[in-house]
Amino acid sequence: MKTREPKILEGVSITEMSSEGKGIAKIDGKVYFVRGAVPEDVVDIRVKKSKSSYAEADIHQLITPSSLRIRPSCEHFGTCGGCKWQHIGYPTQLAYKTKIVEDAFNRIGKLDVKNINPILGCDESFYYRNKLEFGFTDRKWLTLEEINGGGEFDRRGVGFHVPESFSGVLDIQQCWLQGGDSNAIRNKVRQFAIANDYSFFDLKNQGGFLRNLIVRTSSVGETMVLLSVAEDNKEKINAIMRFILQEFPSINSLQYLVNKKRNDTIYDQEPIVFHGKDHIIEQLGRYQFKINPKSFFQTNTAQAEKLYAVTKEYAQLTGTENVFDLYTGVGSIALYVSDACKTVTGIEQIEAAIEDAKENARLNQVTNSTFYAGDVRMLLNQEFIAKHGKADVVITDPPRAGMHDDVVKTLLELESRRIVYVSCNPATQARDLQLLSEKYSVSAIQPVDMFPQTTHIENVVQLDLFPK
Repeated sequence: MKTREPKILEGVSITEMSSEGKGIAKIDGKVYFVRGAVPEDVVDIRVKKSKSSYAEADIHQLITPSSLRIRPSCEHFGTCGGCKWQHIGYPTQLAYKTKIVEDAFNRIGKLDVKNINPILGCDESFYYRNKLEFGFTDRKWLTLEEINGGGEFDRRGVGFHVPESFSGVLDIQQCWLQGGDSNAIRNKVRQFAIANDYSFFDLKNQGGFLRNLIVRTSSVGETMVLLSVAEDNKEKINAIMRFILQEFPSINSLQYLVNKKRNDTIYDQEPIVFHGKDHIIEQLGRYQFKINPKSFFQTNTAQAEKLYAVTKEYAQLTGTENVFDLYTGVGSIALYVSDACKTVTGIEQIEAAIEDAKENARLNQVTNSTFYAGDVRMLLNQEFIAKHGKADVVITDPPRAGMHDDVVKTLLELESRRIVYVSCNPATQARDLQLLSEKYSVSAIQPVDMFPQTTHIENVVQLDLFPK
């Protein structure tokens, strides 16, 4: 059967940027989303998927580069899917992220965004992450240069999964997202493993020894390394762990786990401490947090402090309030505002996160917080409110899907005088705010850039109850 050649469209002008970070072109009433394109580019595009009203495409050839383009810092840009916006300058990224919020609020929420504040950008647009996870592969992704160059390759590698590929892993030499010893640790582990003929994992056939490597760092200078292997081979495990400790003696927590499952998730596994503590310490403001391998925590510590400071400011606490913190995670926001309110009650579906929240409350000697594990939709009911009292202020930080309609309905019935809505997805946030607009007005909007070089953004909104 003859393979159909992809359609090429020539001399296409890119006019806008989508919320997913793709360039937008409009041709004969049809919208084309072009990966890697920038407004003001003129390009020939290769159509990958076409529907009646829109199409997905790649750049076939860049004819006239946009003035907004810059040279990416990372040699892996374009293949690795981690940093989609390294080819545009950081001030331009911030402008597009502000527009993402404005468009979501206008188009989805039908809300007035005249009171939006200037986005809070990062002081450092590289090396800002405190956690990265790398996958091992026995069949590393080959670049076009490697394929065209011919020859034989050692296909063992460790890096990031390639977008739109089930098993493809790009071997990473230098990642610009995490500082400290992260790059050196990954590269030294690869070097040792290849020199000692350790097998790298085969995702398709579920074979091989080395599976994953997680590196966590903290703002107080602590480092955690977790190595995931697929076989309980003590001799190999001890050898590579001794090597890591020898090369990086300052590691505070060195752990491993044996994962024989078909998936890579570690949340149903038990890590084993090889050296040091079972956690590292992170700090936000005056609060410290124990971070273990399974902990859910903001991956940009410096920006998280800005995000929480805005949240606290928007809550306008005076010390007398009863606060509900929905989707509390490890209780980081709840603890951050605890010194400014009477009581704070956190709800989170993930039980392990709630255990972390309770431990962090003890660590910081916070005695006015209470945490519950369970689905917010099920727990936040009249019985819960009767037990804990009506919330004067509600802080909500839901996952990307936003709040369930039942939660929104309960909030409307609760009629707290203020809601502070923190979101990692302005589209679902705008949808929820439109529903809440039945009883609440938007008083302030503050975008915060947590993830430079990517399209992701956090947004904080203050909602005030209509006066009666």
